[in-house]
Amino acid sequence: MSEVKKGDKVKVHYTGKLNNGEVFDSSVGKSPLEFEVGAGMMIAGFDAAVNGMKVGDKKVAEISASEAYGDVNQEMIVDINRSQLPLDLVPEIGQQLAMQQPNGQSVPVTVTQVREDGITIDANHSLAGKDLIFEIELVEIS
Repeated sequence: MSEVKKGDKVKVHYTGKLNNGEVFDSSVGKSPLEFEVGAGMMIAGFDAAVNGMKVGDKKVAEISASEAYGDVNQEMIVDINRSQLPLDLVPEIGQQLAMQQPNGQSVPVTVTQVREDGITIDANHSLAGKDLIFEIELVEIS
């Protein structure tokens, strides 16, 4: 039986959890996740975890923040003055917004603080700075 190696296309079922047991994503009950191993489509730790698995194998992979979505980058947490916000915006903590970069690219951000004079937004991935646990089952290698 063949083992997963770089360049293989694989299908896996997974459940992603935080250290406190909270499930943040899962493919269970849906179509399996399909990706090419080593192609940069997945976080580094997940990519590495499937290497060497055989069809039918199950494993639990503990992935550090540095091998997942990285550490929180303080430069991506920004205070925005109320005068810079759209007049019709009623910001709330946890609200998802899209910020336009000078090059026209849209970046998702989360409102983390609301003040009378403005808001604080965080452009880090919501899982940045968090160690992750994935339950992985290899369904197919092609």
